[in-house]
Amino acid sequence: MRQEFAVDGFRLAYHRSGRGPAVVMLHGWPGDRGDYREVVPLLEDTAEVITPDLRGFGQSDQHPADPAAQYSAAAQARSVAALIGELELTRPVIAGYDIGSRIAQTLAAEHPDLVRALVISPPVPGIGDRILSPGAQREFWYQQFHRLELATELIDGDPAAVRAYLRHFWEHWSGPDFELPARDLEDLVTAYAPPGAFAASIGWYRAGAGSVARSLAEQPPAPADRITVPTAVLWPAHDPLFPPEWSDRIDEFFADARLIHLPGAGHFTPLERPAEFAAAITALS
Repeated sequence: MRQEFAVDGFRLAYHRSGRGPAVVMLHGWPGDRGDYREVVPLLEDTAEVITPDLRGFGQSDQHPADPAAQYSAAAQARSVAALIGELELTRPVIAGYDIGSRIAQTLAAEHPDLVRALVISPPVPGIGDRILSPGAQREFWYQQFHRLELATELIDGDPAAVRAYLRHFWEHWSGPDFELPARDLEDLVTAYAPPGAFAASIGWYRAGAGSVARSLAEQPPAPADRITVPTAVLWPAHDPLFPPEWSDRIDEFFADARLIHLPGAGHFTPLERPAEFAAAITALS
């Protein structure tokens, strides 16, 4: 299904199923709404589940526009807020990991009246200048690379390059007991390989919305300005980007947050720990 009304020229594609309290689940990079294929069946008997492709991803609109205006967290959140309104959802739970987590947090901060609760995995505020440590910088190199035109020149529109590049992240970021099936990798290659698709997917980073820029700029808000909706933070033990010790400042940014550790899991929490992800959503619905 596709969003009926465009926001900033973008219409989102989305999947909708189930009946009950609504939940909207936001995917990460390098993924699409299929990131939740293991979570949706666990929820749709008791919840109305909406999984959109974010701006620039999957079957949603992709425009070669000013990334600061079109692919930032605030811009992505505008599209999600409009989708909530168009579907007449009553204060859904918003779930997200990777860039979907940042977008979910932005939505909850700017439109708390639209959000019942958050279920998120890193990135989460509180990293600060720890992101400049040598170990962290060895992991976050790709965010600066994505801001170079060279990234598009080397990868965009080339299926073999897209396959090799995406395979690296899915192998390196996942936990020790997870391997992305070959058919699922090929589905992602199909989505990311058409000319312009990879370039659109990295618009997030070209908008300065990556973790390095955000972590260095963030300041703890005043207590009254913290995200107020109930929040479950699912923190994987084996995410090379976001080590568990970076979870120590959550209470400085969230008024009502519960930290849930995920032993054995890597970065891709909806696929690596779908049962725990679904349970956290159900608990807050």
